Amino acid sequence: MIEPQDRHLLARMEATQAETQRRLGVIERQIASRAERLTTTDRAKRRQHGRSASSWTNADERLFRQHVAELALARRGEIDALTRKLDRQETAIAEFRARQRASDALR
Repeated sequence: MIEPQDRHLLARMEATQAETQRRLGVIERQIASRAERLTTTDRAKRRQHGRSASSWTNADERLFRQHVAELALARRGEIDALTRKLDRQETAIAEFRARQRASDALR
């Protein structure tokens, strides 16, 4: 049986991990939004169709992916740090649970 203080510690670890995942998701959404805006701006400059322009083309998608790659590269330090932190948190939570199972088996 998990002790109340251990349950509290595990809940805090999981909440911290969820917050790190949320922050990484925010960065990914920011990159995607910025890349879409850049692509739309580039597309408007190339075409003079106005508001009745055709929908997203394969060329637009390639340009969007290029912008995403460039923006992710610019923020790679922040992304890598959060990814490493998530890995450490996942490992810590897994080890904590394994220790709890082992101590429960000894009881």
